[in-house]
Amino acid sequence: MATDTTAGLSDHMRGVTVTTVACLAGLGAALGSATIFGTTAAAAVGSGQALLVATAILIQFPILKVVGVDISEFGIKDNLYIAFMTFCLWFITYTVLLTSAVGA
Repeated sequence: MATDTTAGLSDHMRGVTVTTVACLAGLGAALGSATIFGTTAAAAVGSGQALLVATAILIQFPILKVVGVDISEFGIKDNLYIAFMTFCLWFITYTVLLTSAVGA
């Protein structure tokens, strides 16, 4: 209705915002992995990248709160979605960087 007022983001904008932040965090984690740990074969077997991805996942929640997403209503599905999307984008981007001639 025209008289209804909504507080916060609409469902569509909430979904777009969460997905965008998760994808950008994954890309940032991959670029950070490539910068900090390198793109050599020896760097690819380290476990420091997992810590960087976990940090990228955890740092999203304050960012989402600042952007205006109500994270108090997040369930397990929402949290797993954020973790999965961040990991997938990190994995794909870091794999491309490892297999390209970036480290050569």
